[in-house]
Amino acid sequence: MIINLVKRLLLIPFLAFSIHLLHAAESHPPAAIAIPDKYGAAAAEEILLAGGNAVDAAIATGFALAVTYIDAGNIGGGGFMLIYIDGEPAFLDYRETAPLAAHRDMYLNDDGAVIENGSLIGAKAAGVPGSVAGFWEAHKRYGKLPWAQLLSPAIKLAEEGFVPAKILTDDIHQHFSRFQDKTNFKKYFGQIKAGENFKQPELAKTLKRIAAKGAEDFYRGETAQLIAAQMKRSGGIISLKDLQEYRAIWREPLKAKWRDYQLLSSPPPSSGGFGVIQLLKMKDYLAHEFANLAHNSPQYVHLIAEMEKRVFADRAEYLGDPAFVEIDMSQLISDDYIKRRALEIDPKNISQLQAVKPGLESPNTTHYSIIDADGNAVSNTYTINWSYGSGVVVEGAGFLLNNEMDDFSVKPGVPNIFGVVGNTANEIQPGKRMLSSMSPTILLKDKTPELVIGTPGGSTIFTTVFQGIINILDFNMTPLESAGASRFHHQLIPPDLITHTPSRPLSRETIKALNKRGYRVEDHMWEYGDLQIIFIKNGEIFPASDPRDRGVSKIIDVPSN
Repeated sequence: MIINLVKRLLLIPFLAFSIHLLHAAESHPPAAIAIPDKYGAAAAEEILLAGGNAVDAAIATGFALAVTYIDAGNIGGGGFMLIYIDGEPAFLDYRETAPLAAHRDMYLNDDGAVIENGSLIGAKAAGVPGSVAGFWEAHKRYGKLPWAQLLSPAIKLAEEGFVPAKILTDDIHQHFSRFQDKTNFKKYFGQIKAGENFKQPELAKTLKRIAAKGAEDFYRGETAQLIAAQMKRSGGIISLKDLQEYRAIWREPLKAKWRDYQLLSSPPPSSGGFGVIQLLKMKDYLAHEFANLAHNSPQYVHLIAEMEKRVFADRAEYLGDPAFVEIDMSQLISDDYIKRRALEIDPKNISQLQAVKPGLESPNTTHYSIIDADGNAVSNTYTINWSYGSGVVVEGAGFLLNNEMDDFSVKPGVPNIFGVVGNTANEIQPGKRMLSSMSPTILLKDKTPELVIGTPGGSTIFTTVFQGIINILDFNMTPLESAGASRFHHQLIPPDLITHTPSRPLSRETIKALNKRGYRVEDHMWEYGDLQIIFIKNGEIFPASDPRDRGVSKIIDVPSN
């Protein structure tokens, strides 16, 4: 008995150690998502729990949003995916391109004036879509689960239906008067109602073809034929050759050292990464001016507006598709250049246009952020440009086409729908990628993602991302507080106009003080921005979705295999 008791006592530490190992094997660092729609969030969670990585989850989310986030989710648009996987960064450009039949003056009338809504409504406003090619390329390089499995949630949502949010159905009905009978938008979405199941059988069939045949179907198969047929019916210019020749492009992400972070963001044809880097570094060079300034105080807003003026001046002059425009990006984001631009800022007065020159010698989008249990991160922003894009649905295929042609400079010096001007660097040319402001961004510390962030919002994107980062790191806000904070925007023209988010405006005191200084402070013409943030601090994960909209952010406990 004594011998048996001794044996039992000796076994206790061993059993405790074994149980500890068992729990260690079962435990796994959590994953996290910040996604602007509950159905997209559910798709991402399903894929992560099935053993997929952040890229798999991003692809599944993108296809699911194409079904349920009708105003911006898409397979008829394009975007940018910033990836950090296995300790290495990558950037995938799947931005739309101008059709081969496009030309510089295609939206001007005989008098050289811009044709109203020519680049916004109807099939002629659409660029060649890139989303399916982008997701396919991302999966080929980094995908872990089978391709068809990633489309399964989206197919189910299209085939069996989903219950749309009231904010979505109200917005769709408001757009009937915008598109009128110029497109088939109402034919496809006229019956959608809040709280009632909405099915999209044509889209379900398209997704099934893509699940079975990949990008081949969209660019060379039955879906390509349906797109070409829609172009003929509705006066568009995308051809089968355009689709066959489209390619998503792997690029080097923009990299910059900022404080003790390595910052990763989007390179041209996006202006977003350049804008975020310039703003963050410029603020640090002006640290003496920002010392002790309260968040969104009058002087704080003035200094940021002065910084933004210079960023938008450079954007208008230098940035475009790098295949068509020579861009000295190393100089534009160099410390010496940004320091010089910071020193041009007038801390007291509003700089007028003639004083803000380029510094060298030259709504709707959606974003989601994902970190998997292995610490791999994806920051993905994709778009059909304005809400519901061109308003044209590809008949027989069931998806909306973008109106990204408006992101070109239709005429030098003439603002696009976001009020942004451009010059020849962003003029229309066949096969060219239009300039974007999309800014998927990741901040690394010691080669580990600490902040994954991005937003929709047209020209307000990189100013919103900048404010989101600064709110967390300089004002010690939680990610949710940062996403929900009042934000403001200035973009060079008009020189005295600052806009802010209508639902969460700047304080009356700040507005009054800015008015005295000569600023006009107005509600932005739409409720811009939908920040999706994942922040990791001291090993804890804090995901947040902008409270202005319907996003879902959560931590997901992924079981070990």
